[in-house]
Amino acid sequence: MGNWKMHGCLADNTGLLQAVAKGAGELPAEVRVGVCVPSPYLAQAQSLLDGSRVVWGAQDVSAFTHGAYTGEVAAQMAADFGATFAIVGHSERRAYHRESAELVAVKTQRALEAGLTPIVCVGETLEEREAGSTQEVVGAQLDEVLARLSAEEAARIVVAYEPVWAIGTGRSASSQQAQAVHAFLRSRLTAKGAGVADVPLLYGGSVKPDNAEELFRQQDIDGGLIGGASLKDQDFLAICKAAAATAVAS
Repeated sequence: MGNWKMHGCLADNTGLLQAVAKGAGELPAEVRVGVCVPSPYLAQAQSLLDGSRVVWGAQDVSAFTHGAYTGEVAAQMAADFGATFAIVGHSERRAYHRESAELVAVKTQRALEAGLTPIVCVGETLEEREAGSTQEVVGAQLDEVLARLSAEEAARIVVAYEPVWAIGTGRSASSQQAQAVHAFLRSRLTAKGAGVADVPLLYGGSVKPDNAEELFRQQDIDGGLIGGASLKDQDFLAICKAAAATAVAS
């Protein structure tokens, strides 16, 4: 899943989306490809991607369904443009917009109610990792969401582990570090119910063509939440091909 963040313009988006749609059409059926675009470009994504292998989604949704909340975008509004995914709780939202774990949990509920698949992001800062509290931090972030969902609802989410210290820094967690956290998250999901154990787990944090295959070969890493590399069609498709290679190998 590509996360464009606050990038894009109508002219540049056209070439990028068309190239990704074409490349995705050549991948094995086991590989799912999507992009989460800024909300003003949802209509463009719908127009250019409809009928292709590529799904599209929003980067955030409101905790409210409607009302006097200027600037907010309701989950149902994103769904009206054919979105099937919505990122919630991205580390940049948690840090820059002071989003609490409780708010992220409510947004997850709103996304599910609108028929969207929420991509619930969890992750620790460098200070938290160095203090040895990675599991405590990401476990608490995930638990807040799971506590508000039934097992049936929880089985409909996607979880993305994004170590804050590896986002946009050029640093990436080693495959062993990423796998260890993903295995921990898998155990937390499994405890919610057998049907929740298979929730897809994505890794996000400076995933690039040269490290994607090694990351995707890990047992509990099912794919990636790709930031900067998703803005370059060749890099993004190379990462998708790495996912295809690991899917075939497994």
